[in-house]
Amino acid sequence: MGTATNHDGDAASELGINNMRRKVISGGAVLAGAAMSGCASDGGAAAGVTPTQPFSVAQMVIPIVGSSQQFPVRRIYCVGRNYAAHAREMGSDPTREPPFFFQKPTDAIQYVAPGSTANHPYPSLTKNYHYEIELVAALKSGGKNIPAERALDCVFGYAVGLDMTRRDLQRAMGDQKKPWEIGKSFDRSAPIGPIHPVSMVGHFTKGSISLAVNGTVKQNADLSQMIWSVAEQIAQLSMANELFAGDLIYSGTPENVGPVVVGDLMEGKIAGLPTLSVKVTA
Repeated sequence: MGTATNHDGDAASELGINNMRRKVISGGAVLAGAAMSGCASDGGAAAGVTPTQPFSVAQMVIPIVGSSQQFPVRRIYCVGRNYAAHAREMGSDPTREPPFFFQKPTDAIQYVAPGSTANHPYPSLTKNYHYEIELVAALKSGGKNIPAERALDCVFGYAVGLDMTRRDLQRAMGDQKKPWEIGKSFDRSAPIGPIHPVSMVGHFTKGSISLAVNGTVKQNADLSQMIWSVAEQIAQLSMANELFAGDLIYSGTPENVGPVVVGDLMEGKIAGLPTLSVKVTA
């Protein structure tokens, strides 16, 4: 009887394990099915119950000139070293270097209304805070492997932007062979003016781009001096990432980037767009 009891116990145990395995496999199949369909698991919510969110996250938007509509920002891409002289001052050879890209979070946006001066808090952790004036392209559509000759069809409009940079942190991370996101991707690191639709301003292939600090011009170039045009930037970027409506592309800065301190007034200008005015505050 003792032996029989042990066999019965073993059989029951094995049956329980098998049942558990079937449940795990079944549960895994449900999760896999959810993943395959692009849906996340409801975490055990009852069937037929509409899932809710524990809190809301604001959609970052930028006003559109001539409209009550706002441009919803999906992603912010930035082009590095896209003017030859700036590439040289950063230690690169523009004749051999293909374009490279990095990103900023959408909440890096600081909207600056035309005719106003925005207060821009000096960020933490840095003692060498740099300005970079840039033309920004705002996309209305996207795709993968977009041909350069069709790339401008994706552009909704343009704006003036600043790619603010904690240069000391960027360089320190580079020296350590670490990602230098901390130098570029932080709060309010992407001041920007309103979006001007292409139907109003056309496409920007040439025209002056400049930045003054306290009335003294620091950066002064022409958009035609970009190594990679906006169309080429879109084409190159779409090889690495599928682009979508709502994406912003900061198209690179001219030479003579430099530091600002608390109290400095930056005025960024691109011919055909309103001045972007930002004052550094404590």
